[in-house]
Amino acid sequence: MEALIGNVCEGGLVEALNTRVYGNGTQALVLSHGYGSDQSVWHYLIPCLAFYFKVVVFDFAFSPNVNPKFYDPNKYSSSVGFDSYAHDLICILDQLNVTNTVYVGHSMYLNARKYDGGFNKEELNTIFNTIHKNFSAWVRAFTPVAIGVNNSHAITEFETSLGRMKPEIALSVAKTVFLSDLRRVLPQVHVPSTIIQSKKDVIVPKFIAYYLKKKLGGHARVRILKAQGHFPQLTAYPLLLHVLKKVLVLD
Repeated sequence: MEALIGNVCEGGLVEALNTRVYGNGTQALVLSHGYGSDQSVWHYLIPCLAFYFKVVVFDFAFSPNVNPKFYDPNKYSSSVGFDSYAHDLICILDQLNVTNTVYVGHSMYLNARKYDGGFNKEELNTIFNTIHKNFSAWVRAFTPVAIGVNNSHAITEFETSLGRMKPEIALSVAKTVFLSDLRRVLPQVHVPSTIIQSKKDVIVPKFIAYYLKKKLGGHARVRILKAQGHFPQLTAYPLLLHVLKKVLVLD
């Protein structure tokens, strides 16, 4: 199944990626999930945001909610894969006739020389080997680390979503996410940005937010949540919603 021919979109992506639209606002707002989750990760925030916006949610091609035949490792792996994910989203918005939107995305990662992310090379190799040999054991071990707080509901939600991924897709995407180096792209981003970061996140440490702020080509600001863990939309959603409302000038 091919969603993109060159830069031309084929039809059917809205359905294939389970796109849903909430609210009747004139301004569109896209909520984009990260690795191991799906669009349901935003369920606490959607009711409020839909009061102000036309909220668009969807599942990336690696999501367990998407037909696994849709995931082409040649298309979505390596740093080139991010272009393919971006094109999928652009195609969805084109098919929905959305020409202008606010984008809220969750989680990006980088580990490279002169820039240390949350894991070193040896730790990443261990992660990849464990995903390959015993995916279910890795899911059980990784989930509470990513959630970062003792929140049984959030742990269950993420563990269920992550555990439903096909192990071979999970490994392919993990390598793309953890090994890609897109620092060269940051100065080319001129859209005003707000980086919202938990105060303590072992997956993406706080200093990375300030690195992005420094390197982005457009105006950028950092907002630190007094929260722990990589999923504030599950564990600290009132705080996250408060910040989003101020950033989006909804108060």
